[in-house]
Amino acid sequence: MPPLVRSRRAPAPSAHPLPAASEAAPIHPLPAAPAAPETAAPRTTAPETTAPETAEPETAPGGTRRAVRARLRGVLSSATNPSGDAGVYGVELLGRGGLITYGVLHLLLAGLAVVLMRGSSTVHADQQGAIAVIAGIGPVGAALLGLSILGLVAFGVWQTRAALVGFRWVEGGERFRKRCGAAGKAIAMFSMASLAFPPAIGPFRGPPPGGPPAPSAPHGVSDLVTSIFALPAGRVAVGVAAAIALGMAVGMCWTGLNATYLGDLHAARLTPRLRVVARIAGTYGNLARAALTGSVGILFAEAAITGDARHSGGFTQAMWFIEGAGPFGTVALVGVSGGLAAYGVYCFVDAYARRA
Repeated sequence: MPPLVRSRRAPAPSAHPLPAASEAAPIHPLPAAPAAPETAAPRTTAPETTAPETAEPETAPGGTRRAVRARLRGVLSSATNPSGDAGVYGVELLGRGGLITYGVLHLLLAGLAVVLMRGSSTVHADQQGAIAVIAGIGPVGAALLGLSILGLVAFGVWQTRAALVGFRWVEGGERFRKRCGAAGKAIAMFSMASLAFPPAIGPFRGPPPGGPPAPSAPHGVSDLVTSIFALPAGRVAVGVAAAIALGMAVGMCWTGLNATYLGDLHAARLTPRLRVVARIAGTYGNLARAALTGSVGILFAEAAITGDARHSGGFTQAMWFIEGAGPFGTVALVGVSGGLAAYGVYCFVDAYARRA
């Protein structure tokens, strides 16, 4: 009996741990099961972030080929265009000298306009007259003209290159307009170089037989127009020349009023004061040149309409046209003269800060 009593009572105290053991059985796996995925979750996301890195070697060959092709294009472009729009560095250096010459010629042209206003009938207020002033210095003037020819031709080459492939820092219509302007500048540079060549080599040829030649007639442009009229459709050709001159005048007005010329300069080279000088001189100078070029266009248009070559003319006749345009003609010509001098100052700034 006593053992039976013990056996009945013995389970009683063990009844408490039995349910605890039965409850503990499901409790142990519950925390362990979620703990494993929670700690493993960041480990599974790590390969996802590194997946592109493991896939990079697969795309690396293609990327490498593209990089090699880009480097080859850069080498070719640097070989053909090592110094931007100017091309070879020597061309750029001489071209900046040509810009200085261009500025000096505009200063001389402004002075000739003042002399013309004082009633001189023998002064030619045009590029040829400005070149004649330099040539009149003597051998020193001839040497200066020789250096000027090199600079003018170099700047003409620079602008020819810019007209073909330049001004890549702008797009669309602005690039087209700048390239057209560069083409016009190239033509002007080559023309002035050709005008300066005979006086530059004059001292080396010795005095001409029969004494020095008489000064060229102020109506040389009219003689040229007369010869053009003798050709088939000569009046049409003169009318086209008038339209080109008027179009150039409109372009100069647009350039001056919107100061688009500042985009051709290195901003890092312009101090605040120099930028103000460039803006004032560039705007005033372009507007003055527009007035002068537009007057030439009007004279050519009148010659084409009337068929009379005497109505045409160059800068000298254009200045006479401005002076006689009305009661304020003299004031207008003074303003044009000052604008030509201002453009000469801008050319100096342009020679220093122009983008190559």
